[in-house]
Amino acid sequence: MIATPGTKLQVTAAGIQTENVCRHYVMGQNLIRAVDGISVRMLGGEFVALLGTSGSGKSSLLNLIAGLDRPTSGAVVVEGRNLAKLSRAELAKHRLYTVGMVFQSFNLIPNMTVLENVELPLRFAEVERARRDSLAREVLDRVGLSNRLQHRPSELSGGEQQRTALARALINRPKLLLADEPTGNLDSRTGTEIMNLIRECNEDLRMTVVMVTHERALAEQYAQRLVFLADGKLVNDQPNDQNLTSTTAQGGGSREGV
Repeated sequence: MIATPGTKLQVTAAGIQTENVCRHYVMGQNLIRAVDGISVRMLGGEFVALLGTSGSGKSSLLNLIAGLDRPTSGAVVVEGRNLAKLSRAELAKHRLYTVGMVFQSFNLIPNMTVLENVELPLRFAEVERARRDSLAREVLDRVGLSNRLQHRPSELSGGEQQRTALARALINRPKLLLADEPTGNLDSRTGTEIMNLIRECNEDLRMTVVMVTHERALAEQYAQRLVFLADGKLVNDQPNDQNLTSTTAQGGGSREGV
């Protein structure tokens, strides 16, 4: 179950590797090369930032890793399994058990309470009601929302809505946390609070984190690696020495290969 404050849950981190992966689609008479031959390896337990301008392919690559989309060609390997070869049912299990996702838009169900929104993945996983309630309360306590359980999204601040979305992403103990512009709709102070929680998932829960952002300063503050995309291609992949040094000093998580 999700660790309560004062405890540390060890999660086996997910390694990721893409091999010449492409995602092309037709729009009108034009061929859009959203992802165009990207090969990259992300070690288990890393915090990796995908950077680039709008249209660079970073969100499209994240969707391929999440199993939300299929590649036109190439391979996307997560935990040794090529997502391109999985059935729809297997991809659904990948999204349910391996991946947690946080988006710029919070994607909360407006007529559900905070507790019900966070419980939702457990319903899909057919977890019994009493255990759903217990696990949801624990993870909401972890993100500082134990006093908002019965509130609806419209009654929450932007930061509280993103905390709810993060709690929902963590509820099934994913090995891989994917964040697509997680601070895009937040003010700077609230954004820092959310980013600190995401870093906590990486450092304390040993989750692999892949974050999409267009803000280099944000990526340099939190990520251990910076991967730059442009026009659907990988143009640079560099370590963030400052955070690598900090993580090593703190006894950061293992770096298991794919």
